[in-house]
Amino acid sequence: MSRRSAPTSPALSTPAAGEREPHPPHPYRARIGALAAGAVPVLAFPAPGQAWLAWVALVPGLLLMQRAPSGREAAVRGWWFGAGFILTAMYWLVPSIGPGLPVLAVLFGALQGAVGYAVHRLLHPRLTARRAVLALAVVPAVWVTTEYARSWPALGGPWALLGATQWQHPAVLALASAGGIWLVSAAVAAVNTGVLIALTAVHWRPRAVAAGAAVLVLASGPLLFALREAPAGDGAVSVALVQPGIVEDPQARFDASARITAGLVGQPVDLIVWGESSSTADLDRDPAALDALRGLAATTGAQVIAGEDARKADGRISKDAVLVSPGGVVDRYRKIRLVPFGEYIPLRPVLGWIAGVSRAAGENRAPGTAFHVLPATDRTGAPLPVGALICFESAFPDMARTAARDGARVLVYQSSTSTFQRTWAPEQHVSLAAIRAAETGRPAVQASLTGVSAAFDAQGRELARLGTDGTGVLTVRLPLTAPGTVTWYDRIGDVVPLGALLVTAGAAMAAVTARTGRRARVGRVAGRAGRWGRTRQ
Repeated sequence: MSRRSAPTSPALSTPAAGEREPHPPHPYRARIGALAAGAVPVLAFPAPGQAWLAWVALVPGLLLMQRAPSGREAAVRGWWFGAGFILTAMYWLVPSIGPGLPVLAVLFGALQGAVGYAVHRLLHPRLTARRAVLALAVVPAVWVTTEYARSWPALGGPWALLGATQWQHPAVLALASAGGIWLVSAAVAAVNTGVLIALTAVHWRPRAVAAGAAVLVLASGPLLFALREAPAGDGAVSVALVQPGIVEDPQARFDASARITAGLVGQPVDLIVWGESSSTADLDRDPAALDALRGLAATTGAQVIAGEDARKADGRISKDAVLVSPGGVVDRYRKIRLVPFGEYIPLRPVLGWIAGVSRAAGENRAPGTAFHVLPATDRTGAPLPVGALICFESAFPDMARTAARDGARVLVYQSSTSTFQRTWAPEQHVSLAAIRAAETGRPAVQASLTGVSAAFDAQGRELARLGTDGTGVLTVRLPLTAPGTVTWYDRIGDVVPLGALLVTAGAAMAAVTARTGRRARVGRVAGRAGRWGRTRQ
């Protein structure tokens, strides 16, 4: 009777000639390497701004995950990689949350463990063309799934999404108009996966598959940009963005913004935008502050959107975008998505101690309940509906998409990054307005108290900017798109991350099924071997 051996799993197979794995480093050395590798992609974000690096920046970390001795170790390395990424990308949060940043890095970094496991399972030697194709689909899907998970507002919201590295490249951002920032992230992750395969595969077939896929993905954005029609234009408006600079005293800040605005008298301005927290007066209860704004609207001939950060009649502080005309307050929008730790502390009874060792919020701001478009008008009285959002809300694709679908013709973001002036935060922040413009096919502006203030056209191209070293007013002629203009992303919403979730779930089920099947086969073989042994006896 012949003995039958268990089928050899690809995951357990011996490397082919030429694919011998190097002597594995000590686990902790590899994990520290993964932690350091997590910092590399951050160089592609503002302010370092090496956008080209994004297309290969994941490779060092992916290589460490691929060469892990087991799927479990690969997941741990992915975790360390994710922690290094968060620590580096958001280092500027230290003044706000202090020791809370390492905690966030550990929590959010854990999500990247799924990437590590997927990379190891699909790309370890011996690498075949079939597994290369699967990896090119699954690894980007898992990456986007992890980004989507940490973008949940209850977990803080989206920041430093991989696709944001391409904010200065409208040809690549054409992908955002089709599938949002998620599609750009998927494209960048796919190219990195292809590069890894091309560098590590021995046989020509997987290398050819990877190289071809990477070239196609790289070309997809520019090709879409070239083939699609630009959003149809329909007139233009002049928007003035007021930037008073760092002025600590609230009244002095209001007065500085008012002086800058008064300098616009006689200029053909259609809308004036002040930064976030430009007024600490409740304009519904402070007639002097309101009269000052009404007077400015009357003398300039343009409505003013002021940023109100004030304690309201109910005793709670909220942040509002307030539209003021010569007749008074026209409408207001209250910020919905608050900044964790900056404007509220999650689980304050448990984590409130952080406020004592950092600049975290001393009390929670009151969030708004719903978004709505502000019914602004231009200097001729023609409707100019505005999607006014406040600071951190520029990070959320769904909010800009809601504004576009509700009829906004301009996206307006009010910001204040004075706490983070000499860090990468202001540049990271302003880049988001460019992405929201490209996603929605709407021009977007950001007015910041301390910079960066900037304007972008409907394809995300920068039209003007005033940096953190400047003060005054930035006036820009903003081309408008036709009312009713919608992009594919406006229509379909978050199909890409939802598709990524399905692919990730399918891959996870397949992995579990395969693992169960292997154990069952090993059990059957062991049983037969036991019976054979007893027969021999």
